[in-house]
Amino acid sequence: MVIDEIPKAWKPALQNKDYRARLLTGLVLVVITLSFYPLFFDAIEQRDGIVLNDFFLQKIPSKNVSIPVFSIIWGMGALCIYRISRSPYIALMGAWSFLFLIVSRLISISLFHLDAPPNLIPLVDPIANTFYGGKFITKDLFYSGHTATQFLMFLCLQHKVDKVLAFFSTIAIGVLVLVQHIHYTIDVVTAPLFAWCCFAGAKWLLKKI
Repeated sequence: MVIDEIPKAWKPALQNKDYRARLLTGLVLVVITLSFYPLFFDAIEQRDGIVLNDFFLQKIPSKNVSIPVFSIIWGMGALCIYRISRSPYIALMGAWSFLFLIVSRLISISLFHLDAPPNLIPLVDPIANTFYGGKFITKDLFYSGHTATQFLMFLCLQHKVDKVLAFFSTIAIGVLVLVQHIHYTIDVVTAPLFAWCCFAGAKWLLKKI
């Protein structure tokens, strides 16, 4: 694709050598990190962990809400892809923030050995499960990647309506993963904080490089 055929906002960005380098580096690191997911989560599934006494989760009847979860996650994902196609800023911040999110989850999951909550119902998500080697993983618990990713979208998106959608999708996903008993309450309520730290860290780093 020649530069005259791309959206107007991208032309000056792609003509900027520093921007191209930072974006390409971020995307390559995301791909490399994700490539380790199947091996990492295979190991995580084999280890023993503890079952938390989650009083709040015990009060929620377990139900299969895979379709709403799948619909919200990938609907918001489609919106982000569209906005990225129009905004070099969202592309750059999204790539580096998501990289930090991936790495922070690998660290937190490694440190906190948890077993799946009682009455967990496997989440049917044929797209997301490919990153885990085609398997449903039960011990990727602290913290909730589903919830954190939605909040990261809220932070990265710039239009007011987009932010409202991302904010409510964060709440919806947080509630739904608890309904399906995929996560403990602590996994969900701490997820936005981790997402904010990843976003702030990416913003700081991009100013330095």
